Amino acid sequence: MLVRDARESDLPEILAIHNTAIAETTAIWDTEPADLDERLVWFRTRTGAGHPILVAEIDGSVAGYASYGQFRPKSGYRFSVENSVYVADRFHRRGVATSLMAELLVRARRGPVHAMIAAIETSNATSIALHEKFGFAIVGQLPQVGYKFDRWMDLTLMQLLFDDGVASQG
Repeated sequence: MLVRDARESDLPEILAIHNTAIAETTAIWDTEPADLDERLVWFRTRTGAGHPILVAEIDGSVAGYASYGQFRPKSGYRFSVENSVYVADRFHRRGVATSLMAELLVRARRGPVHAMIAAIETSNATSIALHEKFGFAIVGQLPQVGYKFDRWMDLTLMQLLFDDGVASQG
């Protein structure tokens, strides 16, 4: 497995993973599929802001992707980011999410990141366990804030704090 920076040429495979998560899971709370133009805007916005988009490549295919972006748009949140990690179904249970998360955290430690936040649908035990493995702690739960698949969904917020000195850079 190779974890590397994503390229625009990876976007069709990233889009397929993204749209599968929309259609089949509660990992993404959108209800309509994205298109390639939307993913291109997402890619250029993230990378233009200096945020990483990583892919895990196995046998020439994008097995998963991960990224982080600013947690909220207000300037006071500039040292807080929210992460995302998604894996293609056929590559589950092969260490893809772990490899992506490990490299995402390396990138965050290099940048001006003080807090990384994960917003996870509460029944997604696999994602919660992945984040706990890397030291994230549950810091809150928001009951019934999302609706998908004809049911209300709860949101679990997890957080990992980095070196306190990072925030003093800005």
